[in-house]
Amino acid sequence: MRIILTYGLFIFVVVGAGLLSGLTNMPGEWYQTLEKPFFNPPPWIFGPVWTLLYVLIAIAGARIWLKAPRSAAMQLWFAQIALNMLWSPSFFGLENPGLALVVIVMLLATIVVFMRKAEPIDRPSMLLFIPYLAWVSFATLLNASIFLLN
Repeated sequence: MRIILTYGLFIFVVVGAGLLSGLTNMPGEWYQTLEKPFFNPPPWIFGPVWTLLYVLIAIAGARIWLKAPRSAAMQLWFAQIALNMLWSPSFFGLENPGLALVVIVMLLATIVVFMRKAEPIDRPSMLLFIPYLAWVSFATLLNASIFLLN
């Protein structure tokens, strides 16, 4: 029962926090005026992608929590979730692609280090972060492009 509750809590909190961050920092008129690169995805893609990623992030976090709650990997998991939640307010809320770029580069580095620290504790947790790493790498390129174009 403890295991099921742990997974449920992680999924509820992570997906809920992501949803809250997204809904309170929606792209507005300012964003519509920005120059965007040719590879900018359509807006509808972000919701489904982030929902899936948040579930994977939560499962990885729950797995590490159950095996090594005081580990460096767990601390890095919390750091990456905090940085993740700071990106939308930085980019959309403050309308500051430069600050958001700093946040997302730190997020990317934290994801990589988490994966390295998580692998010896729980290889599936590390593997669950591969799609997240790929998406945040793409998002970093997108953020940097928008910053440079504007």
